Amino acid sequence: MPATRQRLPRRRRRFGIAAHGAAAVFAALLATPMTRRAEAIPVTLAQVADGWQLLRGGEPYFIRGAGGSASLEKLKAAGGNSVRSWDADDSGELLDAAHALGLSVTVGIWLGHERHGFDYGDETQVREQSDRAREAVLRYRDHPALLLWGIGNEMEGFDEGDNPLVWKAVNDIAAMIKRLDPAHPTMTVTAEIGGARIASVHERCPDIDIHGINAYGGAQSLPGRLRAGGASKPCILTEFGPPGPWEMPTTDWGAPIELTSSQKAAFYRQSYEQGVTAARARMLGSYAFLWGHKMEGTATWFGMFLDDGSPTGVVDAISELWTGSPPANLAPRVEPLVADGPTRVDPGAEIRVRAGVLDPDAGPVRTHWALRAESDDYATGGDYRPTLPDIEGAVVEGDAEGARVRMPAEPGPYRLFLYAWNEAGRAATANIPLHVEG
Repeated sequence: MPATRQRLPRRRRRFGIAAHGAAAVFAALLATPMTRRAEAIPVTLAQVADGWQLLRGGEPYFIRGAGGSASLEKLKAAGGNSVRSWDADDSGELLDAAHALGLSVTVGIWLGHERHGFDYGDETQVREQSDRAREAVLRYRDHPALLLWGIGNEMEGFDEGDNPLVWKAVNDIAAMIKRLDPAHPTMTVTAEIGGARIASVHERCPDIDIHGINAYGGAQSLPGRLRAGGASKPCILTEFGPPGPWEMPTTDWGAPIELTSSQKAAFYRQSYEQGVTAARARMLGSYAFLWGHKMEGTATWFGMFLDDGSPTGVVDAISELWTGSPPANLAPRVEPLVADGPTRVDPGAEIRVRAGVLDPDAGPVRTHWALRAESDDYATGGDYRPTLPDIEGAVVEGDAEGARVRMPAEPGPYRLFLYAWNEAGRAATANIPLHVEG
């Protein structure tokens, strides 16, 4: 979706192997030494009667993946088989950990964004970028966990995506990879498919094998729009999740309305069934976003887990889609929060908010309510943003049925969050935007 490489440290920090469960991964690594010197598993594309098929080691391979690597053990347990990264820096640890668990990795090669200051007309910058890509390919091409090369992520920008210099750089790197590593297909990833994206990937990039597409609110209609746009290459839904802040209705002060975790679970399910399963002839699989936690739009918008590692109902839904069966313990279900009265109030005013939380297993639920200042920065393109702190003392009382909140004296936008956990440690979230008048 996030100087020229500002976003990279965030990608590594947020998506690195998490502490929880890491011991099992590294124990497995000790039992599987020198994996980077093992023989590569060849991956090919086959044109079949009804479309395309990915073959890994000669066997059909449909990607059941997620972007990020907060807990590879949990990904494996949920029925996943692949993980996607955005940058090849330090990919050895991820590849080794994935291989120890029998997972594959689409290794991303980060390409500069013009909005970050990268100039595709600057031959030096473009050459240095190509050199970094070459180094990554030589370093990881023989790793048995490697599945695909992901060349760039939304490097075309958010407008028409028609800069021919961008696409020349993409195809030049793809051609170089094909010479160095014919055993793994090449893919580039665009922000949706509007503007000139389909034509650019198909006509300007003959050495790109697969069109990776990040789609959120539009994931469910993606197959039909690809057909209408004349796309013929195989595709992967490389990011999908809830509708983004840029796609949702807003309050009269411009704050987007966020779905509850239960609503998001239903949306992920619909996106997978309509955007992936129903288009198996074109789609080689998908990567759900985000297998982890991050601050983007809000602290809960895209993460399939909370920052403490608790899985939400989205993980339940994805696991059932991958395996055909729901998990033994399901996350709590939560209703949208409703304010008893106006959401625009005077400084220091008290607001009552109603909630509805239910554990499917009829067990007890504990809650945490938090009022935070609003980031007021919703269209970040994935760029790193710090999580905002709870405002101490703002929540007077709160439980699974609602909360009473005393608003700050400082005018401006705020957001009230509800977090709920059941005895199994699975979580649910909901929030509501509020505003203090100036």
